[in-house]
Amino acid sequence: MPAQASAPPEAPPMANPEAQAPGEAPAKENQVALGSEQTRAPASPVERSWLARHFSLLLRRDRQAQKAGQLFSGLLALNVVLLGGAFICSMVFNNVAVTLGDVWILLAALKVLSALWLLYYAAGTTRRPHAVLHRDPHAGPVWVRGSLMLFGSCTIGLNVFRVGYDVSHIRCKSQLELVFPAIEVIFISVQTWVLWKHCKDCVQIQTNFTRCGLMLTLATNLLLWLLAVSNDSMHHEIEAELNALMEKLSGNGTNTCLCLNVTMCEVFRKGYLMLYPFSTEYCLICCAVLFVMWRNVGRRLAPAAGTHPGTPSFHLHGAIFGPLLGLLVLVAGVCVFVLFQIQASGPAIAREYFTVYYAFYAAALPAMSLACLAGTAIHGLEERELDTLKNPTRSLDVVLLMGAALGQMGISYFSIVAIVATRPHELLNCLILAYSLLLILQHMAQNLFIIEGLHRRPLWEAAPESLAGKWEAELPRRGSLLELGQDLRRASLAYIHSYSHLNWKRRALKEISLFLILCNITLWMMPAFGIHPEFENGLEKDFYGYRTWFTIVNFGLPLGVFYRMHSVGGLVEVYLGA
Repeated sequence: MPAQASAPPEAPPMANPEAQAPGEAPAKENQVALGSEQTRAPASPVERSWLARHFSLLLRRDRQAQKAGQLFSGLLALNVVLLGGAFICSMVFNNVAVTLGDVWILLAALKVLSALWLLYYAAGTTRRPHAVLHRDPHAGPVWVRGSLMLFGSCTIGLNVFRVGYDVSHIRCKSQLELVFPAIEVIFISVQTWVLWKHCKDCVQIQTNFTRCGLMLTLATNLLLWLLAVSNDSMHHEIEAELNALMEKLSGNGTNTCLCLNVTMCEVFRKGYLMLYPFSTEYCLICCAVLFVMWRNVGRRLAPAAGTHPGTPSFHLHGAIFGPLLGLLVLVAGVCVFVLFQIQASGPAIAREYFTVYYAFYAAALPAMSLACLAGTAIHGLEERELDTLKNPTRSLDVVLLMGAALGQMGISYFSIVAIVATRPHELLNCLILAYSLLLILQHMAQNLFIIEGLHRRPLWEAAPESLAGKWEAELPRRGSLLELGQDLRRASLAYIHSYSHLNWKRRALKEISLFLILCNITLWMMPAFGIHPEFENGLEKDFYGYRTWFTIVNFGLPLGVFYRMHSVGGLVEVYLGA
């Protein structure tokens, strides 16, 4: 019996190889495969290192070529801007040697070259095979392209009014002056169409030529903006004509260069003055879009980055107080705007209307600042992670937001100095002083709130770890990738639906964002479409002089309008991401 009992344990070593357990055969095969890999091991690192060196060399050469192209095109734009800036400054400080006509000739040549390149880019470069393999989903959002169309149309209307005004004074003007507005209308039409259609392109061919063309067009827009800021000849001409008309009505006038059709000239004059700020706005927006296109030349996006994430549509999500308070500010702003515009259509504006105008700002700006500070504090309490991924479009948004804020802040500081140095105790001057200080505070608080919100990861991009762990646990049991994708989509929709009932932090952020959106729309509308109290109240104009204050206001106000419009776009992204 003992011998029989000990026999079975000896059987397994004597067993036939075919009778082995099923799990031992794969182990043996793995050992054989491992042995064969070990025999080939000395050659594999050599192959991998050669391939790595080869591809790294190609990538390094591609990066060097890209940097060289960016450097050369940037130097081209710098030289064009310096040349045009020298012409414009010479025209301002010595208009005898360099006249406005000389500046117009230079800009006309640049506009013709830029328009020809834009047509070649749209009809030639982008139609070639493999020219545009990727499109940047973050570039050219709807509000930017809509602003391009709006301000482009207003700038075309501005030139139409300019042509009409010049035609009505054709007997005392050169017919050559009619050519320059016509060239600008063609340039703006071509540029607006190309930027609307191709602002998302990531061009892969003719990269150096494309970069140079983009920089040339950007430099042209910068010079047009600089000329619009510093050139007050048309305003002087309109003011001189009004003075001559008053003298003629009083019987003392001898000026023969007056418009025969007074009604039409009044329409052209009012239209030109109203649409004048839009030309500077258009140039600034075009510069931003062209810079993004320049950065995207030669850029290769990952397949996942080529499609825009599933951004949710714009819904109120039960927000009540923010829209109501924002609508209250909007209605009050429209009433103040209409009253001020009616008064501005007369010969002079009464001081009471300036008081109402600045009192509205003194009431709205503190509320906006408090809302921004509260939103920034709520951002600090959020669970959402910071989005640390490199995003050129978001970086440009932050730079534009900070840069555009300098316009109104600069005007405010100049106003503070003028008020403190002259008559700081009058009621209107106290309101202007409070308006300037509150405007500076509101810009800083709003920039902080928007930038903090833009760097938070949106809800639809942040998958919860619990669901991710569940997907990984169920992954070995899935039979197909299609079924897995459907399950992931259902889980993502379930996660977003579970958060449709907002917690107090997300609800507060949405209320604050909607309130600030409506307030910024109000503060965008008033300086964009109306007479500017900063120039009409006379305080700063008397303190600094007409030409100096004209340059300061024309430099700062378009940036302020651009800031409000850009803030609305940023606040919409903050609202959707909350």
